[in-house]
Amino acid sequence: MSIRKIIHCDCDCFYAAVEIRDNPLLCGLPIAVGGAPNSRGVIATCSYEARQYGVRSAMSSARAAQLCPDLVFIKPNIAKYQMVSQAIHGIFKQYTDLIEPLSLDEAYLDVTDAPFCSGSATLMAEEIRTKISRQLGITISAGVAPNKFLAKVASDWNKPDGLFVVRPEEIGSFVERLNVSKINGVGKVTQSKLNQMGVDTCGDLQAFSEAELTQAFGQYGKRLFSVARGVDNRPIQTHRKRKSISVEHTYSKDLVSVDLITGCVPVLMSELRLRCERKLAQGRQVVKRFVKVKFYDFTQTTLEHKIDNIDEDWDSNRVYSSLLEAAWAREKKAVRLLGVGVRLGDGEVVESRQLSLL
Repeated sequence: MSIRKIIHCDCDCFYAAVEIRDNPLLCGLPIAVGGAPNSRGVIATCSYEARQYGVRSAMSSARAAQLCPDLVFIKPNIAKYQMVSQAIHGIFKQYTDLIEPLSLDEAYLDVTDAPFCSGSATLMAEEIRTKISRQLGITISAGVAPNKFLAKVASDWNKPDGLFVVRPEEIGSFVERLNVSKINGVGKVTQSKLNQMGVDTCGDLQAFSEAELTQAFGQYGKRLFSVARGVDNRPIQTHRKRKSISVEHTYSKDLVSVDLITGCVPVLMSELRLRCERKLAQGRQVVKRFVKVKFYDFTQTTLEHKIDNIDEDWDSNRVYSSLLEAAWAREKKAVRLLGVGVRLGDGEVVESRQLSLL
């Protein structure tokens, strides 16, 4: 069995990068894509210049303006970002059909059997980055490794506009020194708990059995046990029987208030509407709305709302805000992830209708 070759591609400050590309006068300025500071807005993403002031995604726009008085706010244009994303995926498809999109600006590619660049995943990743830069005017970072976990870690290693490779013979030494904060899903609370157990690196984590980690972290303990050893057997998932359409955002800083949570709804809903336009054009009917809230401690809750009237507008920011607020109220804890989506009916084909955007 051949060793897998996985590339994880992640655009650098995607929304902000597209806006700077389209308006070069913004180059070098601290900019933030998100809501206005006087309207309970939330930052979707920001430029690296803004990050130097402490501005981060999911931060309230009002707080961001306090940290960086010269911050330039730009309203999100999800339709434009969607078009750029489609162009990026067009470049991906020049190398493989085994693509697992994670968001508009992030995806896994399995190039194990791709014949290009003499079969070198590293050279393919470099070609992909070069083409995206030259053709689309934005930068993308990439990680190359034998599995999805390591490739995702690697893509963040030399950001922005970087490439990092973890070769099969380097896995042991690489993960042994890897800080546990680099593990996807390990936030501040989990990291603090691991630190209290004397764990700072994956090498430290290897001292614990799977049973011990499961007892301490539930089912997530099994994941910790595997990735601490550089093991991740998850395949690339390109096709699934679609029963729902959804978008999720994991936030770099926990959302600690209802205002911050509901402030994220416009961006989430804009992405959801665009995804649904393509799928609903195939004649699928929306039968339920749903939301997902994952708390800082990895517990989560979902809430659904059945749509009884076929003529009812499903894509209401107000309704989704209410659902998220009700879901959050079940625990009233800091939130690390929000998701919004719709369930699709299995019945007859219905006439599709044009969805409003914003």
